[in-house]
This record gives sequence, structure tokens and C-alpha cells, in this order.
Amino acid sequence: MTLLTTVFAAVICTVLWYKHAPDDDMMLRVLCYMYWGASLMWLVDAIFEYRELHAAYFNPAPGDMLNDLYLGLSVIALGLVIWVVILLIRDPKGVIKAALLKKKK
Repeated sequence: MTLLTTVFAAVICTVLWYKHAPDDDMMLRVLCYMYWGASLMWLVDAIFEYRELHAAYFNPAPGDMLNDLYLGLSVIALGLVIWVVILLIRDPKGVIKAALLKKKK
């Protein structure tokens, strides 16, 4: 489930980035890198877990699936939080800088 949720997030993010690729004001490429990196991590985890469990890997308990879903959603949420922090620090559109300068006057 973790692999599935992060791959969906990575694909959606990549489509949005590709649609806005020439300008990329919102720095979606950073979010894409994070989600594809997480997807690669979960893929490696799935390969090693399949090597250990074999056919039982495809029959997880419902509780395990729910835990994996929560973990995948947590990874997606953490990626979004990191992306927002990067946006606030880099301020690509100058919104924060303009707001701070406006308050000083």
C-alpha cells in the first residue's frame, strides 16, 4: 500500500509539473523528486519483502494494509510539508518578501 500511494502521488505530481514545466514557479520538481524517491524506496522494500515472504506477500492481513496506507499517506503529507517549507524559504514569487516590506512601511 505504501508503494501504491506514493506512486500515485508521484504520477499526479509529475503530470502537474509537466503541465507547468516551462515556468515551474511553484517548484513542483522538488515535490516530484521527493515522491519518486519515496516510491523507489518502497519498491526496494517490496522486492526484499517478497524475497522473504514469497507468495504470502500478496495476501496481507487487512490490519497490515491499513497500517501501510497510513504510512503511505504520512509520507505524502510529510513531503507536502517539506515542499511548503522550501517554498516559504525560497519564495519564488516574492510574496513573502513583498508582504514583509509592506508591513515595514
